[in-house]
Amino acid sequence: MNNFLFVAAENDGIPKCKAGGMGDVVRDVPRQISERGDMAHVVVPSYSRLHQNGTFITNLNLNLRGTVYVAELYEVAPKKEFANLHHYVIHHPEITAGEIGHIYHDDPEEAFYTDNIKFTIFCTGVAEAIKVGAFGDLDIVHMHDWHSSLLLFLKTYHPEYQSLKKMRFVYTIHNLAIQGIRPFYNNYSSIGNWFPTVPIDTQRLMDKRYQDCINLMAVGIRLADAVHTVSPSYKEDVLRPSTPPEFIGGESLELDLQEANNQGRLFGILNGSNYKNIRVAEKGLLYRNTVKALFRWLQEESKKYKADFLAHTGEKVMEYVTDRPKFIVSSVARLTEQKFYFFKRSPEAFVEILNRLKKVDGIFMLLGTGAPEYEELFRQLSYEHKNFIFTNGQSEDLIDSIYLETDLYFMPSLFEPCGISQMLAMRNGNPCLVHNTGGLRDTVEHMKTGFSFDGKTYDDKIKNMILVLDQALDVFVNDKPKWKEIQDNAKKMRFTWEKSVDDYYKYLYSINQ
Repeated sequence: MNNFLFVAAENDGIPKCKAGGMGDVVRDVPRQISERGDMAHVVVPSYSRLHQNGTFITNLNLNLRGTVYVAELYEVAPKKEFANLHHYVIHHPEITAGEIGHIYHDDPEEAFYTDNIKFTIFCTGVAEAIKVGAFGDLDIVHMHDWHSSLLLFLKTYHPEYQSLKKMRFVYTIHNLAIQGIRPFYNNYSSIGNWFPTVPIDTQRLMDKRYQDCINLMAVGIRLADAVHTVSPSYKEDVLRPSTPPEFIGGESLELDLQEANNQGRLFGILNGSNYKNIRVAEKGLLYRNTVKALFRWLQEESKKYKADFLAHTGEKVMEYVTDRPKFIVSSVARLTEQKFYFFKRSPEAFVEILNRLKKVDGIFMLLGTGAPEYEELFRQLSYEHKNFIFTNGQSEDLIDSIYLETDLYFMPSLFEPCGISQMLAMRNGNPCLVHNTGGLRDTVEHMKTGFSFDGKTYDDKIKNMILVLDQALDVFVNDKPKWKEIQDNAKKMRFTWEKSVDDYYKYLYSINQ
């Protein structure tokens, strides 16, 4: 039996620990491993909330900043029990909840300042827990994004954690653009402050653009035994330099990624989707679930300043309860540059989409929270356009209804390492209209399983986005058999975790099954 540890910022295998697609992956891969008869452990920060009602396992004494920090390891109850699968959180008062998904902080003055504090304590706690055998005798440690990569610094340089060198360390890149860059010295949130007695190999750890800083994403790429992008096409993308906004590639880490690739350490394996044990949504509840979510949010203190907008949205939705539109385009995503850059830079293109939909008695439903400037943009557009319903919050029931009951799922990501949303939409026979990038290129085929746009220049992309929407609407209105064929093809597609984890074992874990 192989023994695995997954280390991440998110884990949707437990309640209230997800902000994005990473949470889905960290939920599903350990389940797949446990079903193969191997042992899997998953550990995330507690964010000062997830340890409540957990089972205390042990104290973890950490040498940080020249003093002893005492962190606590808890085992916590999962959403669903699996044999050989255990979930843990690490608690310390400085591992705090952020405003993004109650996980991440947004520090506009000093990027990654607060998050780096909590993930430094968390990673050191994980290293200590491994050292004292809290997860048993481990074979594989699988880390996710920059939040976990400090483990590689500790096992490489810290004299107390040399025992970690006997394990294989795998590093998955979910979002290359978010790199965890912090000063080496002279800052409370610097690595030199936290580890004053550990020699800092600045040449190997530095960000090549900001040479007085560590780049934790780069640390993961440089020091892991295997590095993984979450789709094959995204692997090819990141080996090339970015030329934004036309192309988003290696984000200044392409040379590190090229080196990993040349060393045979870089692998592109598509994420899977779950096709069993899923929440089964009931049809016909789309507008009811929207109204329910709006009323619930109105009662939250943090939503009070949005009360007028929520009431406005509810009033719009009520009209559709009795007078249903003929076509619904939908999108569910965090409101960020990655997901909606095209709409932020070219709001006139989004207005043109709404005008096109109006002609076929169609509406656009968008659900999400995120960057304040994106929230404000979409709230304003919602006030101005009757056929745009923007639900500025999160609701699992409403999300399920959107995936089930809308006609076309819109995913105009500027870049997309893999994407989960398009798989969930396709699972319900909901064709997707996507930007032909990264994992979207690997999962959606134009006019066969959905619709795809691209272009050599930014202006070409915007123009083609509208043209492809016209094409999709034309098929829907004038060629019902073709629309049904695309729906059926989308629903038949299977991006299974079984296949993905087969490749994990072979390439990432170097385990023969």
